[in-house]
Amino acid sequence: MYEEPYRWIEAVANRRTYLDDQFPQGNPLIGVSFTQGILLLTFNRGTEKIYEIYDRIALGGMGHPADLEKLRYTLLDMAHVEGFQRSPSDVTASRLMKNGLAPVIKQAFEEIFKAPYIAKVMLAEVGPTQDRDHLFSINYDGMFEEQREFGLLAATSSIRETLVEDWKAHGPLSSLQSALEVSLRLWGISSLLQTSPSSPETEEEGAAPSTTTSVSTIPDDEAIASRIRETLSKETLECVLLDRESGKMETYRSLGQADLQPLIPQYFVPTTEP
Repeated sequence: MYEEPYRWIEAVANRRTYLDDQFPQGNPLIGVSFTQGILLLTFNRGTEKIYEIYDRIALGGMGHPADLEKLRYTLLDMAHVEGFQRSPSDVTASRLMKNGLAPVIKQAFEEIFKAPYIAKVMLAEVGPTQDRDHLFSINYDGMFEEQREFGLLAATSSIRETLVEDWKAHGPLSSLQSALEVSLRLWGISSLLQTSPSSPETEEEGAAPSTTTSVSTIPDDEAIASRIRETLSKETLECVLLDRESGKMETYRSLGQADLQPLIPQYFVPTTEP
Protein backbone atom coordinates (compact mmCIF):
# COMPACT_ATOMS: atom_id res chain seq x y z
CA MET A 1 0.00 0.00 0.00
CA TYR A 2 2.95 2.30 0.49
CA GLU A 3 3.53 2.64 -3.24
CA GLU A 4 0.87 5.33 -3.29
CA PRO A 5 2.45 8.79 -2.77
CA TYR A 6 0.10 9.96 -0.05
CA ARG A 7 0.65 6.71 1.88
CA TRP A 8 4.41 7.28 1.71
CA ILE A 9 4.02 10.89 2.92
CA GLU A 10 1.82 9.73 5.79
CA ALA A 11 4.32 7.04 6.75
CA VAL A 12 7.22 9.52 6.73
CA ALA A 13 5.22 11.98 8.85
CA ASN A 14 4.50 9.23 11.39
CA ARG A 15 8.18 8.32 11.41
CA ARG A 16 9.13 11.95 12.06
CA THR A 17 6.70 12.14 14.99
CA TYR A 18 8.13 8.94 16.44
CA LEU A 19 11.71 10.17 16.17
CA ASP A 20 10.90 13.60 17.66
CA ASP A 21 9.65 11.79 20.76
CA GLN A 22 13.00 10.04 21.28
CA PHE A 23 15.21 13.06 21.97
CA PRO A 24 13.73 15.31 24.73
CA GLN A 25 15.26 13.15 27.49
CA GLY A 26 18.66 13.01 25.80
CA ASN A 27 21.68 15.13 26.63
CA PRO A 28 22.33 18.09 24.32
CA LEU A 29 25.79 18.50 22.82
CA ILE A 30 27.56 21.85 22.53
CA GLY A 31 30.42 22.77 20.21
CA VAL A 32 32.21 26.13 20.47
CA SER A 33 35.12 27.57 18.52
CA PHE A 34 37.61 29.71 20.43
CA THR A 35 41.20 30.90 20.21
CA GLN A 36 42.85 27.58 21.13
CA GLY A 37 40.57 25.31 19.09
CA ILE A 38 37.12 23.70 19.31
CA LEU A 39 35.55 22.44 22.53
CA LEU A 40 32.85 19.75 22.41
CA LEU A 41 30.83 19.23 25.59
CA THR A 42 28.04 16.95 26.76
CA PHE A 43 27.15 14.64 29.64
CA ASN A 44 26.94 10.86 29.51
CA ARG A 45 25.49 8.10 31.64
CA GLY A 46 28.32 5.63 31.03
CA THR A 47 28.56 5.55 27.23
CA GLU A 48 30.83 8.04 25.51
CA LYS A 49 29.29 10.32 22.88
CA ILE A 50 32.33 12.15 21.46
CA TYR A 51 34.91 10.37 19.29
CA GLU A 52 37.95 11.06 17.16
CA ILE A 53 37.39 10.50 13.43
CA TYR A 54 40.59 11.83 11.88
CA ASP A 55 43.55 14.08 12.71
CA ARG A 56 41.56 17.32 12.92
CA ILE A 57 38.00 15.95 13.04
CA ALA A 58 35.75 14.79 15.89
CA LEU A 59 32.22 13.40 16.02
CA GLY A 60 29.67 14.03 18.74
CA GLY A 61 26.13 12.71 18.92
CA MET A 62 22.88 12.29 20.80
CA GLY A 63 20.49 9.41 20.37
CA HIS A 64 20.70 5.62 20.44
CA PRO A 65 24.25 4.39 21.21
CA ALA A 66 24.04 1.56 18.67
CA ASP A 67 23.06 3.92 15.86
CA LEU A 68 25.83 6.36 16.80
CA GLU A 69 28.32 3.49 16.63
CA LYS A 70 27.15 2.49 13.16
CA LEU A 71 27.53 6.05 11.90
CA ARG A 72 30.91 6.43 13.57
CA TYR A 73 32.28 3.35 11.82
CA THR A 74 30.86 4.57 8.52
CA LEU A 75 32.82 7.80 8.90
CA LEU A 76 35.98 6.09 10.15
CA ASP A 77 36.05 3.82 7.11
CA MET A 78 35.42 6.69 4.70
CA ALA A 79 38.01 8.97 6.34
CA HIS A 80 40.80 6.42 6.21
CA VAL A 81 40.00 5.32 2.66
CA GLU A 82 40.00 8.97 1.57
CA GLY A 83 43.25 9.62 3.38
CA PHE A 84 44.91 6.56 1.82
CA GLN A 85 43.64 6.92 -1.74
CA ARG A 86 43.96 10.72 -1.91
CA SER A 87 45.77 12.56 0.88
CA PRO A 88 45.13 13.48 4.53
CA SER A 89 44.31 17.05 3.48
CA ASP A 90 41.39 15.70 1.40
CA VAL A 91 39.72 14.34 4.53
CA THR A 92 37.45 17.19 5.63
CA ALA A 93 34.30 17.46 7.72
CA SER A 94 32.50 18.86 4.69
CA ARG A 95 33.30 15.80 2.53
CA LEU A 96 32.46 13.39 5.33
CA MET A 97 29.12 15.08 5.93
CA LYS A 98 28.05 15.57 2.31
CA ASN A 99 29.38 12.31 0.86
CA GLY A 100 29.23 10.09 3.91
CA LEU A 101 26.71 10.86 6.64
CA ALA A 102 23.97 12.77 4.85
CA PRO A 103 23.19 10.20 2.10
CA VAL A 104 23.24 7.30 4.57
CA ILE A 105 20.96 8.97 7.13
CA LYS A 106 18.56 10.34 4.51
CA GLN A 107 18.18 6.96 2.84
CA ALA A 108 17.53 5.21 6.15
CA PHE A 109 14.89 7.80 7.08
CA GLU A 110 13.00 7.57 3.78
CA GLU A 111 13.07 3.76 3.40
CA ILE A 112 9.99 3.17 5.51
CA PHE A 113 10.38 -0.62 5.65
CA LYS A 114 13.73 -0.21 7.41
CA ALA A 115 14.59 1.28 10.79
CA PRO A 116 15.81 4.91 10.72
CA TYR A 117 18.81 6.11 12.68
CA ILE A 118 17.75 7.43 16.08
CA ALA A 119 20.64 9.86 16.09
CA LYS A 120 21.69 13.45 15.59
CA VAL A 121 25.35 14.04 14.83
CA MET A 122 27.85 16.90 14.95
CA LEU A 123 31.13 16.95 13.05
CA ALA A 124 33.80 19.39 14.18
CA GLU A 125 36.93 20.23 12.21
CA VAL A 126 39.59 22.49 13.69
CA GLY A 127 41.44 24.72 11.27
CA PRO A 128 44.91 26.32 11.40
CA THR A 129 43.16 29.56 12.38
CA GLN A 130 39.82 30.16 14.10
CA ASP A 131 38.15 31.54 10.98
CA ARG A 132 38.71 28.15 9.32
CA ASP A 133 36.97 26.08 12.00
CA HIS A 134 33.89 24.14 10.86
CA LEU A 135 30.96 22.72 12.82
CA PHE A 136 28.38 20.61 10.96
CA SER A 137 25.18 19.24 12.53
CA ILE A 138 22.81 16.76 10.91
CA ASN A 139 19.27 15.79 11.85
CA TYR A 140 17.83 12.26 11.79
CA ASP A 141 16.28 12.95 8.35
CA GLY A 142 19.57 13.83 6.62
CA MET A 143 19.18 17.63 6.71
CA PHE A 144 22.43 19.27 7.74
CA GLU A 145 23.80 22.75 8.31
CA GLU A 146 27.20 24.34 8.87
CA GLN A 147 28.24 26.80 11.57
CA ARG A 148 31.58 28.42 12.26
CA GLU A 149 31.61 29.51 15.90
CA PHE A 150 28.83 27.64 17.68
CA GLY A 151 27.08 24.30 17.10
CA LEU A 152 24.29 22.51 18.96
CA LEU A 153 22.55 19.15 19.03
CA ALA A 154 19.25 19.30 20.93
CA ALA A 155 15.76 17.83 20.86
CA THR A 156 14.35 20.54 18.58
CA SER A 157 15.82 22.94 16.07
CA SER A 158 14.02 25.90 17.63
CA ILE A 159 16.18 25.65 20.75
CA ARG A 160 19.19 26.68 18.69
CA GLU A 161 17.58 30.03 17.84
CA THR A 162 17.40 30.87 21.55
CA LEU A 163 20.94 29.69 22.27
CA VAL A 164 22.39 31.72 19.40
CA GLU A 165 21.09 34.89 21.04
CA ASP A 166 22.69 33.92 24.35
CA TRP A 167 25.91 32.95 22.57
CA LYS A 168 26.21 36.38 20.93
CA ALA A 169 26.10 38.07 24.33
CA HIS A 170 29.39 36.45 25.39
CA GLY A 171 31.57 37.72 22.55
CA PRO A 172 34.80 36.05 21.39
CA LEU A 173 36.20 33.38 23.72
CA SER A 174 39.94 33.47 24.32
CA SER A 175 40.63 30.69 26.84
CA LEU A 176 39.67 27.10 27.56
CA GLN A 177 38.16 28.16 30.88
CA SER A 178 35.86 30.73 29.28
CA ALA A 179 34.89 28.24 26.55
CA LEU A 180 34.02 25.64 29.19
CA GLU A 181 31.99 28.09 31.28
CA VAL A 182 29.97 29.33 28.29
CA SER A 183 29.48 25.78 26.98
CA LEU A 184 28.14 24.62 30.34
CA ARG A 185 25.73 27.55 30.43
CA LEU A 186 24.51 26.82 26.89
CA TRP A 187 24.13 23.14 27.77
CA GLY A 188 22.07 24.06 30.84
CA ILE A 189 19.76 26.33 28.84
CA SER A 190 19.28 23.70 26.15
CA SER A 191 18.61 20.94 28.67
CA LEU A 192 16.00 23.02 30.48
CA LEU A 193 14.26 24.14 27.29
CA GLN A 194 13.92 20.68 25.79
CA THR A 195 12.35 19.26 28.97
CA SER A 196 10.19 22.30 29.71
CA PRO A 197 6.38 21.82 29.66
CA SER A 198 6.18 25.01 27.56
CA SER A 199 8.50 23.64 24.88
CA PRO A 200 7.30 23.16 21.27
CA GLU A 201 5.69 19.83 22.11
CA THR A 202 2.71 21.70 23.59
CA GLU A 203 0.84 22.53 20.39
CA GLU A 204 -2.69 23.83 20.08
CA GLU A 205 -5.28 21.10 20.01
CA GLY A 206 -5.70 19.74 16.51
CA ALA A 207 -2.56 21.44 15.18
CA ALA A 208 0.14 19.46 13.45
CA PRO A 209 3.25 18.94 15.61
CA SER A 210 6.18 21.16 14.74
CA THR A 211 9.87 21.23 15.62
CA THR A 212 10.36 24.83 14.55
CA THR A 213 8.14 26.66 17.02
CA SER A 214 10.02 29.59 18.52
CA VAL A 215 11.40 29.14 22.01
CA SER A 216 12.12 32.65 23.31
CA THR A 217 12.47 32.52 27.10
CA ILE A 218 15.94 31.84 28.49
CA PRO A 219 15.77 30.33 32.01
CA ASP A 220 17.18 32.41 34.84
CA ASP A 221 20.77 31.96 35.99
CA GLU A 222 19.88 30.05 39.15
CA ALA A 223 17.78 27.53 37.23
CA ILE A 224 20.64 26.99 34.78
CA ALA A 225 23.19 26.55 37.57
CA SER A 226 20.86 24.20 39.44
CA ARG A 227 20.41 21.97 36.37
CA ILE A 228 24.18 21.79 35.85
CA ARG A 229 24.87 21.02 39.53
CA GLU A 230 22.22 18.31 39.50
CA THR A 231 23.62 16.73 36.34
CA LEU A 232 27.25 16.92 37.51
CA SER A 233 26.28 15.00 40.65
CA LYS A 234 24.69 12.16 38.66
CA GLU A 235 26.39 11.98 35.27
CA THR A 236 29.86 12.30 33.74
CA LEU A 237 30.92 15.55 32.11
CA GLU A 238 32.45 14.65 28.75
CA CYS A 239 34.68 17.22 27.06
CA VAL A 240 36.99 17.00 24.05
CA LEU A 241 39.35 19.69 22.82
CA LEU A 242 40.49 19.88 19.21
CA ASP A 243 43.67 21.80 20.00
CA ARG A 244 45.07 23.81 17.10
CA GLU A 245 48.00 24.86 19.32
CA SER A 246 49.12 21.31 20.11
CA GLY A 247 51.94 21.43 17.57
CA LYS A 248 50.99 17.94 16.42
CA MET A 249 49.09 16.54 13.44
CA GLU A 250 46.61 14.94 15.86
CA THR A 251 44.64 17.66 17.62
CA TYR A 252 42.11 15.49 19.50
CA ARG A 253 42.46 15.59 23.29
CA SER A 254 39.95 14.14 25.75
CA LEU A 255 39.78 16.24 28.91
CA GLY A 256 39.65 14.15 32.06
CA GLN A 257 38.14 15.10 35.39
CA ALA A 258 41.55 16.27 36.65
CA ASP A 259 41.73 18.70 33.69
CA LEU A 260 38.17 19.93 34.09
CA GLN A 261 37.90 20.31 37.87
CA PRO A 262 39.96 23.54 38.14
CA LEU A 263 38.11 25.08 35.18
CA ILE A 264 34.49 24.57 36.29
CA PRO A 265 33.07 27.71 37.98
CA GLN A 266 32.25 27.15 41.64
CA TYR A 267 28.59 28.08 41.20
CA PHE A 268 28.24 25.05 38.90
CA VAL A 269 29.91 22.64 41.35
CA PRO A 270 27.53 20.44 43.40
CA THR A 271 27.62 21.16 47.11
CA THR A 272 28.62 18.30 49.38
CA GLU A 273 26.69 17.57 52.53
CA PRO A 274 28.71 18.03 55.76
